[in-house]
Amino acid sequence: MIELLALRNLVLRPWRSVFLLFGYSLGVAVMIVLLSIGEALLAQARDERLVGGGEVTVLPEGIDVEVMKTGGLGGLFFSIDHARFIYQQLLAAPRLSAEIAAVAPQIEAKLLYARTMDGREVPILANGEIPSRTLAVGARGPLSAGAWQDDDLDRTWRDPPPSELRHAIDHFHLPPAEARHDPTWAEWHYFNVLSPDRSKWTFISFIVGGEVPDGRWGGQVLVTAHEQGGASRRFVAGVPATDVRFSTSRADVAIGTSSVSVLADGRYAIRAKGREEGGSGTIEVNLVVAPTPGAYFPGAALSSGETISGYVVPGLRADATGQICVDGRCEDYRGAQSYHDHNWGVWRGVTWEWGAARAGAYTLLYGRVQPADSAAASQPLFVYMVDSLGFRALFRPREIRYEDARTVRVGNETIHVPSRATMVDVRGGDTLRVDLRVEDATASDTRRPNVERGDALAGRKLAKPFFVQMKGTMRIAGRVSGKPINGEGAGFFETYR
Repeated sequence: MIELLALRNLVLRPWRSVFLLFGYSLGVAVMIVLLSIGEALLAQARDERLVGGGEVTVLPEGIDVEVMKTGGLGGLFFSIDHARFIYQQLLAAPRLSAEIAAVAPQIEAKLLYARTMDGREVPILANGEIPSRTLAVGARGPLSAGAWQDDDLDRTWRDPPPSELRHAIDHFHLPPAEARHDPTWAEWHYFNVLSPDRSKWTFISFIVGGEVPDGRWGGQVLVTAHEQGGASRRFVAGVPATDVRFSTSRADVAIGTSSVSVLADGRYAIRAKGREEGGSGTIEVNLVVAPTPGAYFPGAALSSGETISGYVVPGLRADATGQICVDGRCEDYRGAQSYHDHNWGVWRGVTWEWGAARAGAYTLLYGRVQPADSAAASQPLFVYMVDSLGFRALFRPREIRYEDARTVRVGNETIHVPSRATMVDVRGGDTLRVDLRVEDATASDTRRPNVERGDALAGRKLAKPFFVQMKGTMRIAGRVSGKPINGEGAGFFETYR
């Protein structure tokens, strides 16, 4: 009877029947979709691979969360570079304490291989987290037995003592396999110190270079003393490999009787002695350099063709206290402006733009490395800014515009070097203008031995062979996060001509 009534209704009212059938089908389809979504949410809630707790999950740029969830190639083996820096200086930084209550760094389902006693390798999935941080975001799972709390390694990672942070980012390296027997490999600690009246400044380098560790290599201490409007004096002390001591886990280095040591409170104790090139003069450096907390650059590495380089700045803003004695006459420094970086790599054919300066409450680092076998010269520079709370902003100016209105003598040649420079960048609502004014400049010919940064950099056959070092002032203006920024102060800059 029901079938007959339905058939007669369809014959007598065909369009109304089609419309009712369409509505019924649409309702069923919507119900199926809703049930599917609910089932997917339930499956995700039960998925042990998902990071629970908190309100925001931070992943590397370019990661597709859905691909990661389904196990696609794009979801394998990802990591966040400089995770500790991001934790300390961005997410858990005092600047964001009003917006971020807690941050929990976690590693989920990392593929590892465990080797058994009989030599077999077994693939395993491992998780890593810091208990106190995971608990703070409400992501702790059920505890079957025992205690679940931070150990010493957890505490060092999330809140390292200053000395541990220095060793972690400022230690020495062994050349990678492709550069193991390259005589142009070099690595060095670099410090600079500026007198309070800005009339004198000193560059100090502790250099390890050559076929490290099983070829012909050695160490060199290089100290250059500059005076406004006067000639610079270079002091060196070279020693064989047997008199060099460095570590791949610590920042300490000893070259002959000279050394750099990290003190328990994170300051650097510098002891350096050298004899003047081409003369009988001597220099003796006895300084303690104290980096400002939070004012550091975590590092960057470059590998392009034959170019292998690394760079980190443990002391972007620092103060120096102690003595520098030239020819037995000593000058005392008390809280003098200072800076410290660390470089390593093979520098064949490499040039760079670089500068670091204070600008009022801000300290800026800018740079660009230009390998010989790339188009890096057309790539933007980076400008890295810190203030009293640590990292503040990053800008990427397309170029640095120089005005070459100064001249310097290099041997028998006269070359033009910068007198001013400008960088400008706009990133969304943030803007920055940097103006450099050069007060003094010197240049070295990289085709000759013993250039400023060490023997291993000589003979690089550069298109611009003159390495120019400048002292001057930096002035900044702009806006960051809707607030105006401005300041002016002294610094050092480098380029090539």
